[in-house]
Amino acid sequence: MTLHLRVVSHSEVGLVRKNNQDSGYASAQLMVVADGMGGAAAGDLASAVAIEVIRRLVTDDTGLTQDATDTRTETDTSTETETETNLPPTGSENLEDTAPLDVAAEPGLAGRPPMLARFVESIAEANARIADLVAADYNLEGMGTTVTGAVFDGQRLGLAHIGDSRAYLLRDGTLERLTHDHSWVQSLVDDGKISAEEAAYHPHRSLLLKVLNGQPANDPDVTTVDLRVGDRLLFCSDGLCGLVDDSRIAELAGLADLDQAGTDLVSEALAEGGIDNITVILAEVLEGPDEAVGAGVAAGPTVLGAAAHREIPVVPRAPHAAPGPDSEDESPANARTADQRAARAGPARHPADDESRYAPRPPHRRRLVRTLLIGLAVLLVAGAGLGAGYAWTRTQYFVGAAGDQVAIYQGLPDGIPGLSLSQVYEVQQLPVATLPPYYQAQVADGIEVSSLDAARMTVAELSEAARRCAEPLPPPKSSPTPTSTSSASASARPPGSTPAASANPTPPRRPGC
Repeated sequence: MTLHLRVVSHSEVGLVRKNNQDSGYASAQLMVVADGMGGAAAGDLASAVAIEVIRRLVTDDTGLTQDATDTRTETDTSTETETETNLPPTGSENLEDTAPLDVAAEPGLAGRPPMLARFVESIAEANARIADLVAADYNLEGMGTTVTGAVFDGQRLGLAHIGDSRAYLLRDGTLERLTHDHSWVQSLVDDGKISAEEAAYHPHRSLLLKVLNGQPANDPDVTTVDLRVGDRLLFCSDGLCGLVDDSRIAELAGLADLDQAGTDLVSEALAEGGIDNITVILAEVLEGPDEAVGAGVAAGPTVLGAAAHREIPVVPRAPHAAPGPDSEDESPANARTADQRAARAGPARHPADDESRYAPRPPHRRRLVRTLLIGLAVLLVAGAGLGAGYAWTRTQYFVGAAGDQVAIYQGLPDGIPGLSLSQVYEVQQLPVATLPPYYQAQVADGIEVSSLDAARMTVAELSEAARRCAEPLPPPKSSPTPTSTSSASASARPPGSTPAASANPTPPRRPGC
């Protein structure tokens, strides 16, 4: 049974950011979201490069077609794509005689669809382009982008992912996350150190462990998914999934009207603050070939966000190395593919240039400048170590006193002279003075706990101790009947005298209070 996708897409700045650093591409065969990062270091450029390279290489070299004039949208624009077949291929960069990628030679791609292998290779090519831009302009150092997307062949979805943008599958009302965030906070969740709920509000939830930033060894996660009629797919940046929880995403993505579902997902992210750029690609799996339904309705492939308008500088390229006499695989197909890619990349260079391209090297400056930069690099490494240590302290908690109240602190109770390693996380409605003296002393010193949940349990125990101390003691038992001795003593009292007034003792307290 042939399947096809009906796709709606949207990208916008949001309510806080000044520009859109998200980029995207949406068609019935290729859907990709890229969330750029780096601020002044051009996160919008990184995401635009990724989308531009991926859409060109995947559509050109796998036979996927695209509109000669892609629909491009910047912000506040949603586009529906349903039919793409029989559209002319994009012009100058299309290679008519491109051999398929040798899937067996690619680690982790054996048995995968060829189009998925080409998708993965296009991600590597995008990473190399980012590296070239940084090498040409060191002001771009630090820019990077996530990439989460998929290619569709009519039956299976080939998915590739790097970073913390997400892909979801909604099937029979159940939402399944198809990607795993490459973030530091997600690693804490994986290790059981914090809960998923705590991760959503963690101060370092934006710290990524793997992105596309021009550095080597940034291979994406790769998988395939068999689709069914009625399935819905969602690709989004963390401007949506970072603000809206999965249960709400499932509810909105499952609305009967696909266009309304896409609109409501964006509206929900804005209602939650809209603090980041928002990019959403929502697709529905339908039965039959593209041209069988909705003919003439589709708007064509859509370029979203920064990729729709960001100008990409032209810089010299280092070519892909072609197989030589000593290569393990000298098949004509692979040789032809390498030759074509080298021709597209530009003039050939010595293979050693490719290796040195990724080797650590200072900018080409005078020796004094180079020495200063090396010293700066050492300081940055030391600063990164201190930053990692400080970030770890943010995962620690203890119970202490904030003025007259009991409070939960985030950090360590023992600081460094001149530097506090903790901050108040929650002030409790529990006066320290109501605690038993023993507990008052413990709170004053700081009660170390293993987690935020443990801190709250400790506060609950302290509250119970304070409540017990505040309870009055039961009334004393009645005095026994006076004995004859006491009567005699009374009779011996001089006439007219009054009994001695009893002292007013301090009301008895419970032990330990």
